[in-house]
Amino acid sequence: MEDIAIRLDGVGKLYQGNPTRLFSLRDKLLLRKKKNKGNWSLKDISLTIDKGESVAILGDNGSGKSTLLKVILGVTSPTEGEVNVNGKIGGLIELGAGFQKELSGRENIYINGVVLGLKEKEIDNILDDIIAFSELENHIDKPIKTYSSGMKIRLGFSIAIHVNTDIVLLDEVLAVGDKRFRKKALRAIRSYLKGKTIVFVSHSEHQVRAVCEKAIVLDKGEVVYFGDVDSALNIYQNEIVERIENEVEEKNKKNHQKGTLTTKSV
Repeated sequence: MEDIAIRLDGVGKLYQGNPTRLFSLRDKLLLRKKKNKGNWSLKDISLTIDKGESVAILGDNGSGKSTLLKVILGVTSPTEGEVNVNGKIGGLIELGAGFQKELSGRENIYINGVVLGLKEKEIDNILDDIIAFSELENHIDKPIKTYSSGMKIRLGFSIAIHVNTDIVLLDEVLAVGDKRFRKKALRAIRSYLKGKTIVFVSHSEHQVRAVCEKAIVLDKGEVVYFGDVDSALNIYQNEIVERIENEVEEKNKKNHQKGTLTTKSV
């Protein structure tokens, strides 16, 4: 386990139709027989990510990418299976996640730092660097609720790369904001996070190639490939994306035919 950063064994995540319903002991014992009940966002995920590896997660919307990151981070528990994380973990997995909207950007830096295990003096030492990189000097003492989505991403990303963690999770963090900052952020990932374990979700082929050496392809909650980036991108683009486009085209065709028949009957 010394060389392993993240290990998942048979991990599944079930979202019930009634989210307030608690699992009874009987439900837990019978889960494997009830896989058709509710929505399994993740199904039997088993994989290992070594220390220092940079791994992309590819998949269409609803494939389970964000759920997988949340399970790894520990903000949501798997319904079944086991997750083992070796090292301090942090990152940015959701826009504005962890921010207190009534507090200022500066205050939120301290809150995030404390959550990640830093002492106030340690945060003092990196505070100016975080603010400078985020380019929010003129807004850092304003409430987070006044920030645009791009400003939140800049602040969250800056915290993620400056706080010393072993594993960094990044979910579509370069999808929002201006092109210049996205380029700056890519350079920062390669320099600030060099040697760290990175799990990176992005729909951008360019970003994935620039950041990652391996990739996981998810489809409907299942791992269909885990290996080199070129093969992963090829599978995602030529199999999954193409299949989904065909499904959408077929659905639109059926809806059009249905509409035509309805018009004729009238």
